[in-house]
Amino acid sequence: MTTENTNNINDKEMDNIEGNEIQPDEAIADVPVTSKNEPIPSMDDFKDQIENSFKKISEGDILKGTVIGISDTELTLDLGYYAEGIVKLEELSNDPAFSIKADVTIGEEMSCLVLREDDGKGNILLSKKRADDILSWEKLSELMESKTKLTVKIAQAVKGGVVAYLYGIRAFIPASQLSIDYVEELETWVGKEIEVVVITASEEDRRLVLSGKEVELENESKKRASKMAKLSRGLVTKGTVEKIMPYGAFVNIGEGLSGLVHISQISEKRIKSPNEIIKEGENVTVKVIDIKDGKISLSMKEVIEKEEVAIDVMDAPSSYQSGEEATTNLASLLKNIKL
Repeated sequence: MTTENTNNINDKEMDNIEGNEIQPDEAIADVPVTSKNEPIPSMDDFKDQIENSFKKISEGDILKGTVIGISDTELTLDLGYYAEGIVKLEELSNDPAFSIKADVTIGEEMSCLVLREDDGKGNILLSKKRADDILSWEKLSELMESKTKLTVKIAQAVKGGVVAYLYGIRAFIPASQLSIDYVEELETWVGKEIEVVVITASEEDRRLVLSGKEVELENESKKRASKMAKLSRGLVTKGTVEKIMPYGAFVNIGEGLSGLVHISQISEKRIKSPNEIIKEGENVTVKVIDIKDGKISLSMKEVIEKEEVAIDVMDAPSSYQSGEEATTNLASLLKNIKL
């Protein structure tokens, strides 16, 4: 090629001659596009995963994992380790009513005991029920101390009570601790869910006892306290004589509230026995004369003729005054004056 010919070749042709070089547009097209705001991962971001992948796992260890697979016979757990965990159906729960499809959900976290480091398929073989057995007793002792209320489902009726399962542990509820009401047919309780508290949790004796009765008693006590707070001294209402004692009579005034009419408050005249004036089951009109230490004192003799009677103690106004308290408004001073 002569010098003259070389001078006639333009720059573009020279590029083609020297060619096989990547053009600027082509080079840009090969560069991955990333967001300006997207952070570039560093090794620190994967530190935990890397450490876990090299961590040694031994039989007897308790690991926490997340359920990522559920079949009819086993669960698959993501443990954050080099291998996944497998929990066979028979190692899930001691509860005979347990259902792998109904009682486990994807994404649920659970603690499991390592049975084998390798199940022969590269997975870690685990047991949830054995981990529960270890971890639950400590938790159950805490619940017993705190009197925490829990909901359990009655699994079966046995001699003297029923059986339920709490944190995978078999628990016994004596018939006397099922309810404040008398329990006659234990079989009718099977399948029911009830609120309970732990009253005995002995890992050494493998003894877990629950009580539904204590929960009911506490609830009744709170209801009674709430109702008592609405009562006022001076309230007049109807009631039924529940029980007669030598010193007086107990009268039910409704809403689960009962009060004592002392023998001295039954009649204006002196009597030796309440039976001289009233009988059990009789309806009487009474006045609330005192409310103290959770007890209601009533009087029959202090009920004034034509005095307003509250049919429902909970609907009665709270402006009643004790008969011992004097009033000084003009209407009160003039009401008994005859013109």
